[in-house]
Amino acid sequence: MPDLQVPEYLAGLNPEQLEAASHFEGPLLVLAGAGSGKTRVLTARVSHLISEHGVPPDRILAVTFTNKAAGEMRDRITRLLGAEPSGMWVGTFHSVGARLLRRHADRLGWERSFSIFDSDQSLRLVKNVQDSIGLDPKRWSPKAIRAEISNAKNQLVDGDTFAKDTEGSFDLFLRNVGSVFTEYQRALKDQNAFDFDDLLMKPVQLFEDYPDLLDRYRERFSFILVDEYQDTNRAQFRFVELLAQGHENLMVVGDPDQSIYAWRGADIRNILDFEVAFPGALVVALEVNYRSSERILDAANAVIVENVNRPDKTLRTDRTGGEKITLVETFDESDEARWIVGEIETRIRETPGLSYNGCAVLYRTNAQARALEDAFRREGVPYQVVGGVRFYERREIQDVLAYLRLISNPKDAVAFGRVVNYPRRAVGLTTQEHMARWAAEQGLTLLEASARADEIPDVRAAGANGLMRFADLIQRFSLRATQATIGELLEKLVEDLDLVRHLYDEGPDGEDRTRNVAELIAGALDFDGMLMKGMDEGELDTFTELDLFLQQVALVADVDRLDPDAATATLMTLHNAKGLEFPVVFIAGLEEGLFPLSRAYDEADAIEEERRLFYVGITRAEDKLSLSWARQRRRAGDFTYGTLSTFVDAVPDELLDRRRSERLTRLQHSTPHRGRPRSEGRKSFDTTFEPDLDEAMNQDLPRFVKGERVVHQTFGSGAVVEITGFGRDLKVTIDFDDIGQKKLLVRYASLEKGWP
Repeated sequence: MPDLQVPEYLAGLNPEQLEAASHFEGPLLVLAGAGSGKTRVLTARVSHLISEHGVPPDRILAVTFTNKAAGEMRDRITRLLGAEPSGMWVGTFHSVGARLLRRHADRLGWERSFSIFDSDQSLRLVKNVQDSIGLDPKRWSPKAIRAEISNAKNQLVDGDTFAKDTEGSFDLFLRNVGSVFTEYQRALKDQNAFDFDDLLMKPVQLFEDYPDLLDRYRERFSFILVDEYQDTNRAQFRFVELLAQGHENLMVVGDPDQSIYAWRGADIRNILDFEVAFPGALVVALEVNYRSSERILDAANAVIVENVNRPDKTLRTDRTGGEKITLVETFDESDEARWIVGEIETRIRETPGLSYNGCAVLYRTNAQARALEDAFRREGVPYQVVGGVRFYERREIQDVLAYLRLISNPKDAVAFGRVVNYPRRAVGLTTQEHMARWAAEQGLTLLEASARADEIPDVRAAGANGLMRFADLIQRFSLRATQATIGELLEKLVEDLDLVRHLYDEGPDGEDRTRNVAELIAGALDFDGMLMKGMDEGELDTFTELDLFLQQVALVADVDRLDPDAATATLMTLHNAKGLEFPVVFIAGLEEGLFPLSRAYDEADAIEEERRLFYVGITRAEDKLSLSWARQRRRAGDFTYGTLSTFVDAVPDELLDRRRSERLTRLQHSTPHRGRPRSEGRKSFDTTFEPDLDEAMNQDLPRFVKGERVVHQTFGSGAVVEITGFGRDLKVTIDFDDIGQKKLLVRYASLEKGWP
């Protein structure tokens, strides 16, 4: 018998991977542990469907979590097949939703050239709506209102339903959200715009309201694959459910142990209950990890097994042994940052083949990046930050994009308001108010009214001329956009606005701002060659390059801007690290109250999600993992005194190499020892803490004792009768001699030790 030749795309797969990749029809759940090769399985299955079963690429829909992952998937499939999978849809839920809406928005009452409002633009619109209905933004936070609207949309609740459900509520905030929600959605429609959440909610509405469309796309997408399924929300689940009903050729891949987005609506039950939603589904568990050493995986398994709400799954690897996990105690955040930078320099010096881009520093909150950046800059170590101030959120980039959005969508009032007087053209706020009032009376858009500004009462000639010049500029570039590439259009726009000179005139930051605009133009020029990827025939005839460029820009995520080839260390939050891997990983800030966040203790589900986030961080590391914590840290302008995170308790002691920073060791050696015995209980360093340092920094030890006398500069002297709370929340109840008892927050009270 001739040898059976295994196709290249199936070669080298382990038995579980092969079972998942060669599955043909029917629902399939792949429980893919961290580093278990899920991307390889997804791409192998797509290749198998096309090559072995003859499924045309345009009958396949693959949904990923990031644009970066979508690009990598398409490139891998192309390499495996030796040809582009023409017509196959690969993208994030948001990009797939936007693509559907570009085709069918008119059925919902929008034009196809709609704008996509990012978080900043939608927040501005919420504020505008609050002003219009007389709801004080200082009393009722626009951010909180927008968050509630976002959560409702992700649960597929529209504005009218929300308002009706909350109109009799005793919760005044929810009633106010209902009032804003309906007007906000009306304003979006008036401006021919969708926000991010609409890109998930509105396609579901399309399918539910128009059965003919649903039937068309069910037939079109005979096979559906969804990555990172554990992070889907109600709207995403319903979208997939609607498309898969009938043929049920749905493959979902995910890991309940890496579900870390409940705070933005993700529902872990979508993956845990998959077999309930799709009975008879084949379930394949991928438990072989190809990324991390044995010691790192042992730590990860020991941490995550403490969660209750998870399937029974244990990662294993052939990479036996490995370095111990370093656990370092530092004095404060600056000391911690210095230790991390020094350790990176040492590792690179002593490890052949390791470079800066093989090192990542992960942290729980963006605020932790400041001290780290200071240390990297001070030591001259190159780094990149994923997150923080995003490129597309920079002021000068937002200004240019506002011009492009208005050129694409003349109804975009938020974009109009941003650039109508930038650069200055004598269109002040008073002129804009007169024009807006007149536009509303005449039933015109702001841009249409600007073109007729010489007819507007109470608008001075200079203002009217500025408005008409602005309207003419937008009109000219709208015509140009139908023929020019986005790169050509953007270069000409920046030139006509004389933007470079205006940016330089702004002062010291002008040069940096100019470079950012130049980078935007470079990205637009690159976009010219990328357009045809994955587009259906005739789709480019429907939209301009400008429309599609703006869509791509609106949907770009922080992690999409990570340059893996840059010769820099990477700094990012643990959430942004999802799906990435590095030879050397540091997890900073492992103090109780910071990681896990103190508010997580309010709910069992929240503390389990924090633990999953720690698990995600651990499993990013291939060869070396270091954990660090600080005995004191400046947070929100105040010092807090820290204890080691309880999460670390789960890591077996034999896996840890415990250390102290040089500064902390030096400080302790310089403090006179008064013979305090070594503390027992939780895992502790085998060294005696000197009392001055220990008591000053341990949030579990109060700085006052019951019965001692204190003096307050306003209330006078008194005696401490009760002590509650910890760290920055430490409170004391004092029985003052003259005014009786008062409860005070220690960090604000400025108490001095009194006399007996």
